[in-house]
Amino acid sequence: MKPFRCSSCSSAVYFENLSCLRCGGILGFDSEKLELVTLEPDGEQSYLVVGGSRSSNKYYCANSKYGVCNWIVDAHESLGLCRACNLNRMIPNLDRKGAQEAWASIERAKKRLMYSLLRFGLPLNGGLSGKPPMTFDFMADAVTGHFDGVITIDIDEADEVERTRQRQQLAEPYRTVLGHLRHESGHYYWMLLIDGSNLIDEFRQLFGDDRENYADAIRRHHDQGPMLNWQSEFVSAYASSHPWEDWAETWAHYLHMVDVLETAQAYGSELRSANSSFGVIWPSETLDAYRDIRFDVLMEHWIPMTLVMNGLNRSMGHDDFYPFAIPQRAVEKLEFIHNTIRRSGPS
Repeated sequence: MKPFRCSSCSSAVYFENLSCLRCGGILGFDSEKLELVTLEPDGEQSYLVVGGSRSSNKYYCANSKYGVCNWIVDAHESLGLCRACNLNRMIPNLDRKGAQEAWASIERAKKRLMYSLLRFGLPLNGGLSGKPPMTFDFMADAVTGHFDGVITIDIDEADEVERTRQRQQLAEPYRTVLGHLRHESGHYYWMLLIDGSNLIDEFRQLFGDDRENYADAIRRHHDQGPMLNWQSEFVSAYASSHPWEDWAETWAHYLHMVDVLETAQAYGSELRSANSSFGVIWPSETLDAYRDIRFDVLMEHWIPMTLVMNGLNRSMGHDDFYPFAIPQRAVEKLEFIHNTIRRSGPS
C-alpha cells in the first residue's frame, strides 16, 4: 500500500487516516480514483473534494458511524454504503463485548484486500461467469472459509491472543486477518476465473486434480499432517492438502508480494544485489507491481526484499517477516496466477 499526500499541506497520510496529523485536514478514500482525498465541509455531513469538482458532493460511508470505514460515497449510492461495505451480508452483533473493535480490525484488513482487487481490476460481482458476487459474513463462533461466493471470517481472528493460539495449535508460521481474507478471496477467484474455463487443464497440470474429494483431503491433512517433502512443491504445508487450497495459498502469497513491493517502491526502497561485489542497485525506474511489471522482474525484487525484511525483524527480536521459502514449482504456480489476473483485468 502506497502512502498518500494531503492536498492541503502535502504531508504524508495513510490509507486508514480520517484526518491529516499535520494540518487537521479531513480525509476520505475515493474508491473510484483509488486515492485518499482531502475533503472540506459543504453542508450537513456533506463534503467537497479539495481540488475536485465543486458540484459533486461526497459523504462518508454509512458504516463510518461505527468507526469502521473512512471511504466516501456519492449521495445516490445504495444505503449510503461504500463499494467495500456494500459487500457485507452479515456484521457482528455489536452488543457483544469487543465486537465493534473486532469488526473495525477486520474491516481495516478487508479494505486493504479490496484496494488490491480494485487495483487489479478484478470483478467483484461474478463478472461474465454468472457466478455469485463476492459477499462477506463477519460472525462470532463461525468457521472461517468460503462457500459459493460468501467469505466468512470468525471475528475471534481479530483477537491477537486467540489468533496466536490457533497459529501454534495448527503449527502455522504465519496467521493474520489480512492473510485469511487474501486466502479466501483466492477461493472466490478460482470459482470465477478457473472453474469451467479454458484454463482448467493448465491449472490441473500445475496444482493437481481439483476433482479429488475435498472433505476427505482436508480430513487426511488434519489427521496425518502434510504430505512428505511438501516443501519441494508448495508455498505452505496447508497448500499440500488439496489443489483448491494450493491455489488459495498461492493466490494469497501473490497478493502479499505485490502489495509489499508497491509499498517498497512508493517509499523509494532500493535493494542492492547480495550477489554483486559492487553492490549494484536495482533499476530505479518506477515499477507498478499491480499493472505492468513482468513476473520475472517481480520475483527478482521479491526474494531480496524478504531477506532484508527478515533480517530487520530479527534485529528487533521479532519473528521473520516472511517465514516461507518458494520452491521452483511454486514459482510456476505464482506465474500462472500472475498471468491469470492480468488476462482477467482491464487491458
